Amino acid sequence: MPEMPEIQAHTERMSSALAGSTLAAFELLNFAALKTFSPAVDAAVGHQLLGMGRRAKYLLFEFSNGHTHVVHLMQGGRLRPDPKRSRKPRLGLARWVFTNAAGDEEAWLLTEAGTERKAGVWAVDGNPTEQDPLLGLGPEAIDLNLDQFTAVLGDQSKRIHGVLRDQRTLSGLGRMLANEICYEAGISPFANASKLSEEAIAQLHQAMLSIADASIAHERTLDDIGKSADRPSKVHNRAGDPCFGCDGTVRSVEYRRYTVFYCPTRQTGGKLLADNTTSKFLK
Repeated sequence: MPEMPEIQAHTERMSSALAGSTLAAFELLNFAALKTFSPAVDAAVGHQLLGMGRRAKYLLFEFSNGHTHVVHLMQGGRLRPDPKRSRKPRLGLARWVFTNAAGDEEAWLLTEAGTERKAGVWAVDGNPTEQDPLLGLGPEAIDLNLDQFTAVLGDQSKRIHGVLRDQRTLSGLGRMLANEICYEAGISPFANASKLSEEAIAQLHQAMLSIADASIAHERTLDDIGKSADRPSKVHNRAGDPCFGCDGTVRSVEYRRYTVFYCPTRQTGGKLLADNTTSKFLK
């Protein structure tokens, strides 16, 4: 699933391409993709796009009539230029057609590959952060200073890997970033967040900011959201590979919907993490 860096860079690409444009049409290609019924999603037609925004892992189309189209790509979704504008595009969910100042049209198509079919569009009127699906999201992880980050962790008696991924606790981070942050900080992904020392929290906070910055910088070099397998990593998707920073070997813990990657030598004192949710927390 695209995480904060991928969405941030894509938002910037779309802002550059669509600055000053007016929404000429909105075409719903798959009824299930529209998650709201009021306001009407096409009520923004004829209004200027003030800009593209991001909240957590969501893309925001912000229009001059006060409406916002909120888009979540989920696991296999993509939002790309659509010069062909096929009547029935493969995997198509929705299409936005914009007109620029010169009168030229540019279309962007939302698609979703895979079997989940959970990507969607929400149309909201007013402040989108006070409404679903953004209501209840935690603070942007990269916006927290050390004191704020410490306060958040102090309330979470859970594994740090899960805390980093919980969008209602810290928004924007996902599986890959959680793996990379824990590795960079030298902390077990199973460590209890509320029991981390001040030193460990400071290391984790610094790792979070540095990994996020590097990830955003990488994504800005691309023309589109890349594949997860192509994103630079030190442990994510590298089970069995030698560790980058020591003589250890990267290991993994498999769950039904995600995988935790870590280096035992660097992060757990050489201990292997058990492949079940009842394992004891490692310190």
